[in-house]
Amino acid sequence: MTWTLTNNELTPKALLNLESLFSLGNGYLGVRGNFEEGYRPEMVSIRGTYQNAFHDVIEIPYGEKLYAFPGTQQKLLNIIDAQTIKIYLGDDEEEFSLFAGEAVAYERRLHLDRGYSERTVHWRSPGGKEVKLHFRRVVSMTVRELFAIDLRIEPVNFTGRVKVVSTVNGDVSNFADPNDPRVASGHSKRLQVEEAGEKQGYVYAMDRTLVSGLKTACVSRHTVSGAAEVKSENGETVLTFDLTEPVRVTKWNVYTDTLRHRDNLVEQAIGIHEQLGGLTFEDVLDAQKTYLDDFWANADIQIEGDGSLQEGIRFNLYHLLQSVGRDEYSNISAKGLSGEGYEGHYFWDTEIYMFPVFLMTKPEIARQLLIYRYSTLDQARARAKEMGHKQGALFPWRTISGTECSSFFPSGTAQYHISGDIAYSYIQYYLGTQDDEFMKTYGAELLFETARLWLDMGHYLNGEFRIDNVTGPDEYTCVVNNNYYTNVMAKHNLKWAAKAYGLLAEIAPATLDRLCARLNVTKQEAEAWHQAAECMYLPYDPALNINPQDDTFLQKAVWDFENTPEEKYPLLLHYHPLTLYRYQVCKQADTVLAHFLLEDEQELETIRNSYTYYEKITTHDSSLSSCIFSIMASKLGYDVKAYDYFIETARLDLDNTHGNTKDGLHMANMGGTWMSIVYGFAGLRLKESGLSLAPAIPGQWDRYSFRLQYRGRKLAVDVDRQSIRLTLEEGEALTLKLYGDDVTLQHNRPLEQALKAN
Repeated sequence: MTWTLTNNELTPKALLNLESLFSLGNGYLGVRGNFEEGYRPEMVSIRGTYQNAFHDVIEIPYGEKLYAFPGTQQKLLNIIDAQTIKIYLGDDEEEFSLFAGEAVAYERRLHLDRGYSERTVHWRSPGGKEVKLHFRRVVSMTVRELFAIDLRIEPVNFTGRVKVVSTVNGDVSNFADPNDPRVASGHSKRLQVEEAGEKQGYVYAMDRTLVSGLKTACVSRHTVSGAAEVKSENGETVLTFDLTEPVRVTKWNVYTDTLRHRDNLVEQAIGIHEQLGGLTFEDVLDAQKTYLDDFWANADIQIEGDGSLQEGIRFNLYHLLQSVGRDEYSNISAKGLSGEGYEGHYFWDTEIYMFPVFLMTKPEIARQLLIYRYSTLDQARARAKEMGHKQGALFPWRTISGTECSSFFPSGTAQYHISGDIAYSYIQYYLGTQDDEFMKTYGAELLFETARLWLDMGHYLNGEFRIDNVTGPDEYTCVVNNNYYTNVMAKHNLKWAAKAYGLLAEIAPATLDRLCARLNVTKQEAEAWHQAAECMYLPYDPALNINPQDDTFLQKAVWDFENTPEEKYPLLLHYHPLTLYRYQVCKQADTVLAHFLLEDEQELETIRNSYTYYEKITTHDSSLSSCIFSIMASKLGYDVKAYDYFIETARLDLDNTHGNTKDGLHMANMGGTWMSIVYGFAGLRLKESGLSLAPAIPGQWDRYSFRLQYRGRKLAVDVDRQSIRLTLEEGEALTLKLYGDDVTLQHNRPLEQALKAN
């Protein structure tokens, strides 16, 4: 049953994690997997509903605030709660709770192929009343504003009066944990109820943020299968009926907000309700199934030989789909729409770890992610100037609306590579789609402005272009000169900015003229980008034949791993940053990541030596790390290591291996799992020369298969223990590299070839 996640745990710790695992979303709206009726009062619950990018602005407190330290940040808000449905049985109104009476039978399921969750309960009340309850809930993929709950109540030994109380509660707060820097410890109450009541038969609440001025509204209605008395007031709907046969109550909730719907939020929500008026809950589920059938036809990875792993990869892909923003206001936050960890901020995780999944499976979503970044280009320009640069665009380390939200600059603002990462994803998109219109409208401008940043902040020394005072991906080594990852990504950025200039000169000279006039770009400046790329200094140590992480990394003492107890990990929770900065210790892949993204910059033996060196000093305290070590182990022929690292990623949240699944799911790791299979085991690379594959199969598997979208084509890849089979399912003939040799695929004419040893 790898399409269905099943669970029947009721312990407080398990339920807190399951709220994240059973969350539902559609890229706009996310709802955690809370019980409609709630838990016991003393139990901790993160009862959450979120709209992607819906945020308030809060002040950042400093003991000493220096120039250009951001004064405010954005915070994703827990919004109006429409989950609550309470059930009372009999004239004595015994309240249904799984923590009172007896759960004769209980199970909950998340259907990855059909896009909804359900709970089935056979419950005996303390007074002996028995009923069966069936809860189903869905956040619609086709109507972005819709969250619906369907409840079926079936009598067992009890017939009589039933009261169902359904609420829409705008008086909500965010979760806080003062003991974990990854979770906000303050500013939990940021919404105030502006309106609540009943209108035209609908119950609604509308809230306003304290500072940003954004508004959100939820409007609810109910349908009942039989005769019922219905009363609504003060955000509460009470349905009373006699239970003699099964009764269904469906709660329809429509959410709107001022980012997307501008104004008249309640009226617009009512209008959406009116459009949905004739639909049944089954109609919504049918539409959900149709949408997901299309998604899985392009995105599914099939693995034979390990059902647990198959469940893990499908779970990860499903939650990525639920979390990815689909408009210019939103992206993918570190925890998606499943929780409040990292305050809903968007990081470079999107471009390097999650964007590739959509680029190769649903490129229209990938395109939209890039448009979001483009929509914040003006803020990136302003931030570059604020940081002392005469020109260019410096994108924020963490953000929602486009401005920097990181208050700790050594591991935040100093990570200038974010601009190179975004440029990299733009380049990958163009290589994967050949979308000239996108390059003309968005791509060239962003590449020009990010290239300008490197030209402004870098400098020449002895004929080499160098970049000082930055932090690479490894946050245990901060503010260094010539971080290898940053420099090589800047080189790629600069080179492609010059290429984009040449491309537009060829295919759209008038567009180039207008763009250059608007940005004051000259041909001489484009040549300067190319020159800086050609002269980029990339640290190299000839004695070790590796690329040092930065100029001074190899001069430091190596961390004493042997005498560091397990309970001291992750190190960032137990040691001052300065202590970590003084040692050779890596939180995550840094130079090794650079070798994956831009492997042609170094000889294979240098990459191999670097991998071996950094593997010994990397803690993988970041969930972004293991997948990269898996991919590079695959490239280097370290099959056992590749699989061991991969296994650390595949079920990270399902098994709560990092201990913080309660705060939301690890979205970048989920993308990394896909990358470990497609870029790792299958050896996919997307370069200027085209698409290439070099598949191998883990010894634990019998077969795996997946599909790719590439330049208007759909390619099926099927690998078993003996051979690889490629099928061009859609599109014109395609030439790609297989194990380094050119092969040409024709539509629906499979090509089969024996696997080659790595």
